[in-house]
Amino acid sequence: MENVHPALVKLIEGLRLEEKEQKSRYRMDKEHTLKSLKAEGAAIHPISITRKSFGYADYPEIAFRIPYPIDNNLFRDGAAIECFTHEQESIKGILLNLEGKSGEFRLYAPDYPDWLEDGNVGIKLTPDDRTLSIMKKCLNELPNSPKQFNLFKRIHGEKVEEIESSTEAQKISLSNSQLNGSQQKAIQAILENPEIAIVHGPPGTGKTSTLLEATFQLVKQNKKVLVSTPGNAAVDHFALGLLAKGIKILRLGNTTKVHEQVYPFTPEGRLSDDKIRKEIKELKVRAEAFRKMALKYKRSFGKSEREQRNLLFQEVKNIRNEIKKIQHYNEEKCFEEAEVILGTPIGLYDANMKGIQFDTLIVDEAGQCLEPLAWCIFPLADRYVLAGDPFQLPPTVLSNEAARMGLNHSILEMACKHLPAVYLLDTQYRMKQPIAGFSSAWFYQNLLQTAQHLKSDEAHIYFYDTAGSGAQEERGSNGMSLQNRAEIDLAIKLIVSENINPKHCAFISPYSSQVLLANELLPKGIRIATIDSFQGQEQEVVLISLVRSNDDGDIGFLKDYRRMNVAMTRAKEKLYIIGDSATLGRDPFYISMLDYIEKLGTYKSIWELAE
Repeated sequence: MENVHPALVKLIEGLRLEEKEQKSRYRMDKEHTLKSLKAEGAAIHPISITRKSFGYADYPEIAFRIPYPIDNNLFRDGAAIECFTHEQESIKGILLNLEGKSGEFRLYAPDYPDWLEDGNVGIKLTPDDRTLSIMKKCLNELPNSPKQFNLFKRIHGEKVEEIESSTEAQKISLSNSQLNGSQQKAIQAILENPEIAIVHGPPGTGKTSTLLEATFQLVKQNKKVLVSTPGNAAVDHFALGLLAKGIKILRLGNTTKVHEQVYPFTPEGRLSDDKIRKEIKELKVRAEAFRKMALKYKRSFGKSEREQRNLLFQEVKNIRNEIKKIQHYNEEKCFEEAEVILGTPIGLYDANMKGIQFDTLIVDEAGQCLEPLAWCIFPLADRYVLAGDPFQLPPTVLSNEAARMGLNHSILEMACKHLPAVYLLDTQYRMKQPIAGFSSAWFYQNLLQTAQHLKSDEAHIYFYDTAGSGAQEERGSNGMSLQNRAEIDLAIKLIVSENINPKHCAFISPYSSQVLLANELLPKGIRIATIDSFQGQEQEVVLISLVRSNDDGDIGFLKDYRRMNVAMTRAKEKLYIIGDSATLGRDPFYISMLDYIEKLGTYKSIWELAE
């Protein structure tokens, strides 16, 4: 790779290191026992199977429940998993969803394993070889596409010739008359964009409303639009917004837990035509008959039985391939009719849409999108829009070495560093002004304004200081994460003394052990989550428990200030931060935060609440 661009070499090497780290972290052997994997949050065992069915492309799909509280932070929708039991070969699959104590996964197998109902079944994370190999392949192919490679060089700070706009200024008639000046400017930039436009949307600034209007305007101009976000929930949110505007959409990818209003606009939903459905149903009945015949041969049988079983399973496979062909033919018609196609990057890549060229690709939540993942779908369109906030949490990377090589930098973060076409949405509509004030000053150079109706002279942000009270951090029950019981006790007192309605309250913390403990102790009805999993959400009242309290001033990953930016911008009416100023107060960010709250007169001691 001597003549390859150095930034490309780093990304490819970063992917190799990430793959190596995943293999090391998720393997189960004498060194990495099931107990240690569970402690690290990489395995869930045992699970209770609640339902079995055959889903998309007739893969087995299993619904399950978890009979005990867990830290499921790593088990995100779309994660690569293995289903396992003692002394049996595990089966690879994909986690479709996991919420609270119930979830679903799909197995890449012709059938359910015989041992699924035997009990003692679990799932564990496994290296996402497929996604990693797709990203590596797309990066290796990048130099073969001059247009995209030119953009790659510019995103990495190289001075190369830019594409000049050939689009004249356009007069547009907005369908949403409520949009402010900065939102309208961003929409204009998207429509006149010669190659790439960046919409920087801090929390509560109406980023989605802006992108929906821009998409509506592009469709009005007969432009074919592709929309992608890293998470399925965000894809559905965008899809619902487009449907409300009367736009013809096609939603691709994981539809197991797709919103019921979006489902009719998925390939599976579109295949509900009676004639097609009848044909597929008949084929599925035949496949099921052959499958049952094959299952008559149990685990111990001779050579001829084994051959017969293999032949029957081959017939099942042939029928399922026939079903796929029918689905593919009808999906192509859906692609032609859709004005906007939506999906996650891998969902869109898998759709194999090389025959369709899109005018514009919009990547929403681009601050959560790994750069190599973006290059997997950039070839599908002529122009690009990246939208998100580089000052919120970046994508998750397991390998520290890969992170040092820049793999955890999102496509948005890289583009914002080196490209000039960044359009800031400058007015937030979520929180009272005192809550937004500190983030505006520290992260957004005071450019983030607050809508007039949210301005207030009252107290809306508080810091409760546990310094000197003996409220020390300690290891959680899994031995990996941290917790602080005294901070949860303080949160309970606050809920009572401030008469906070649990239904309108969220308790968030950077540490999963604190979240597990809070689930046991806090009143029912409160939304309890890690900061990372609460990104993109909001609540009337938010309590943040920072946990860290030690003699060394060690604040761990609280040092990633973007995590605190997310945490501090979730509350609409009241924000309560609980922490130890003696531990936090050696860091410049937290010194500034404490000064800001002290000037507002809402800096409190734990002793005040005790009184």
